[in-house]
Amino acid sequence: MLGRPIVGLACAFLMTTGANAGTLDTIRKSGEIRIGYRIDAAPFSYRDAKGAASGYSVDLCALVVGGLRRRLKLDTLTVKLVPVSTGDRFAAIQEGRIDLLCGATTVTLSRRANVDFSQLIYFSGASVMMRADGPKDFASLRGKSIGVRGATTTERLLRATLAKSKLGASIVTMKDHLDGLKQLEGGKIDAYFADHALLVGLLNKSAAPGKLKVANRLLSREPYALAMRRGDPDFRLAVDWSLARIYRSPAIVTIYKRNFSGRKPSKTIATLYLFNGLPD
Repeated sequence: MLGRPIVGLACAFLMTTGANAGTLDTIRKSGEIRIGYRIDAAPFSYRDAKGAASGYSVDLCALVVGGLRRRLKLDTLTVKLVPVSTGDRFAAIQEGRIDLLCGATTVTLSRRANVDFSQLIYFSGASVMMRADGPKDFASLRGKSIGVRGATTTERLLRATLAKSKLGASIVTMKDHLDGLKQLEGGKIDAYFADHALLVGLLNKSAAPGKLKVANRLLSREPYALAMRRGDPDFRLAVDWSLARIYRSPAIVTIYKRNFSGRKPSKTIATLYLFNGLPD
């Protein structure tokens, strides 16, 4: 009576194990890895003036790919860069259009029901950018209009924060962050709500940065990681193996300084690297 269920479980285990090894097997056989990147999430992931994929997450993923190539013992590993949006980035993973998402992706429990995540690559929080001659802080936005990128965890946070604070501010969703910057500069909105690091990146892109300011207060905790297909522990382990080695090397500081205006990692980020630089 027990024989059949045990055999069935064994077969199911073997089938699952085979499926879980799929991404690494596909990469090994094809000699190609498909990297998804955002085109509008500077300084993490964006297209530069020459149209090339750039940013902290993109640079980090380039080193991860190098680690995967060595782990798979491949002479070469071609990288196919696939642009994704906030609306289709997770679908791109689930449908197999990309192997690894390298952007500004917040880890949440609800997202973990659909995709998997690497070790953390950054930690930040939501904040607000305003005109220098406008409201002084978030509490001063009563009755004002606040822009936010639509279909993001940041939009959900803003709605929850406004409902709790009862500021009575109106929310204007934006198609992308650059649109938010333009509307703030043009006076069409009173503030723009986004991740603090993204706001600093937008400030650096502004034609008149002296007329804008980014609040120091963080209104959320935003842990960022690389996203990948759920149920593929071998691939996730290989990605984490690469990340751990990068975190233990001087390369991580070089990448950070390159993408964050020459600044060294903060104590929070340095601690993140320390804790996630796991031994082999």
